[in-house]
Amino acid sequence: MKRKAKLANLYLVVVFFILYAPILYLSYYSFNSGGSMRDFEGFTWEWYKNVFQDTRLIIIALNTLVIALFSAAISTILGIFGALAIMYVKKMQTKQTLQTLNNVLIVSPDVIIGASFLIMFTMIGIKLGFTSVLLSHIAFSVPIVVIMVLPKLQEMSSTFIDAAKDLGATNWDVLSKVILPYITPGIFAGFFMALTYSLDDFAVTFFVTGNGFSTLSVEIYSRARQGISLEINALSTLIFLITLVLVLGYYYVNQRNAKPSAQGVRKS
Repeated sequence: MKRKAKLANLYLVVVFFILYAPILYLSYYSFNSGGSMRDFEGFTWEWYKNVFQDTRLIIIALNTLVIALFSAAISTILGIFGALAIMYVKKMQTKQTLQTLNNVLIVSPDVIIGASFLIMFTMIGIKLGFTSVLLSHIAFSVPIVVIMVLPKLQEMSSTFIDAAKDLGATNWDVLSKVILPYITPGIFAGFFMALTYSLDDFAVTFFVTGNGFSTLSVEIYSRARQGISLEINALSTLIFLITLVLVLGYYYVNQRNAKPSAQGVRKS
């Protein structure tokens, strides 16, 4: 058993090294004063200063943040109602169908989703830019929120709702004072995940952006094609750190949610 545990730990170390080594390599050279990724000549903050002094880059960063916040907020609202619809639909076959359709959107390749949105926007006359990117990000974020919220709804005992109705609560009171407070951890987790996916997305955004509007992921790709610049390294490192903070926030919410559940089990 100990040997198997050691092999499992070694396997995890190798996997994480493969995943994070390129990111660490990129971040390491973002502090190189030599201007290349060959020889590290000295430590400098020059490339990070260039990032914050680049007006176009700052505008693009603000665009990315606005898209992420708006899409995460709207998709969270839609995802809550989507999860409620799946949870409280009466027919089991309909419920399974809705869950399947939701999951298909998550596992579908981003290239296919992006190309589909591009064709749809072209057909209905929506100009590529802020609106098209926002709608696309909302579309692929809603299923993620549903996945986060639905388990919390399934955990909630129906006796809470029955007791609220017996006390004279209306449907709105049940939703606002019973259901939503109970699933709040799932809502926050869904919001954080939607925000992270929006900030990191490249494939879908690449298809639906245009008319001078861009996001950081597309801008990094465009600059990387023009040649190696350590400003890209600095920018990529900043995005990685922001994403890391969001992911840690998501796990923090999950842990806070797990503690009351564990205490409830011990008391019972």
